[in-house]
Amino acid sequence: MRKKVIAGNWKMNKVLSEAGEFMDSVVPKAPKGNDVEAIVCAPFPFLSKLVEQAKGSEVKVAAQNMHFEDSGAFTGEVSPVMLKDLGVTHVVLGHSERRELFAETNELVNKKTKAAFAHDLTPIVCVGETLDQREANETMNIVGEQVKQAIAGLTNEQVAETIIAYEPVWAIGTGKTATSEQANEVCTEIRKVVAEVTSADVAEKVIIQYGGSVKPANVDELLAQSDIDGALVGGASLDPESFLQLVEAGTK
Repeated sequence: MRKKVIAGNWKMNKVLSEAGEFMDSVVPKAPKGNDVEAIVCAPFPFLSKLVEQAKGSEVKVAAQNMHFEDSGAFTGEVSPVMLKDLGVTHVVLGHSERRELFAETNELVNKKTKAAFAHDLTPIVCVGETLDQREANETMNIVGEQVKQAIAGLTNEQVAETIIAYEPVWAIGTGKTATSEQANEVCTEIRKVVAEVTSADVAEKVIIQYGGSVKPANVDELLAQSDIDGALVGGASLDPESFLQLVEAGTK
C-alpha cells in the first residue's frame, strides 16, 4: 500500500522568523510512523534553518526549484549539490507557475528530474492542464505528455521513487477545486501512462499527489480516491494548524 505524502508549498511567502515559528509549531505535533510523510517546501533562504529544526523528526524539507547543473555561471540559481549539502530531501520541479511565468519546458523539467536523482533528491514533478486545455478535452493528452517527458531516460527504480503532483492550472490559487472524481480520473490516467512507459509494477509504486486549492475541508474526500496518494498544498499549508490537519488526514 502506498503511503500518503502531504507537501506544503509556501511559494514566495513568509520571512525567516515566521518560517521558524511554523516549524516550532509543526515538528513536535507531526504524526510519526510510515502512514504519512510531511514535507515543507520553503523558499531557498529558509532551507538551512528549517532542516536544522526538522532534525530527528518525521518532517522533511524540500526546495521549490533548482538548476540542473552542479555549478557554473548561472547567476541567481541554486544547484542540486547545494540542496543536498544543506540536508534537503525533496525538490519541487515543473510547477505550473515555473512553466507559465518562467517559461520552463518539459525538456527542462526532465533535465532537472535527472539531476535530482543524480544527487539523491526526491523530485516532486508537477503536471497539469490549463482551463482552455480542459475545455478543449485535451487534459489527458497534455498531462500524459508532461509525464512521459518528465520521466524520459529514468530507470524504472527512479520512476518508482518519483512523486508526481497533478495540479490543474485552473484550480491553483483560484478557490476552484476539481471534484474528487475529476482529480482521480486524471491521476488514474497518469498511473496508466507510467505503466505504459515502464511497467504495471512500477506504476503501482508511484506516489501521485493532487494539488489545487486543497484544504482541510476537502482533503479527506480527495485522499479517499483510488489513485490520489497525497496533496501538494499551497495557501492552506501556510498556517501550521491547517497544515497539521492536512497531514493528519493522511493517516486515516
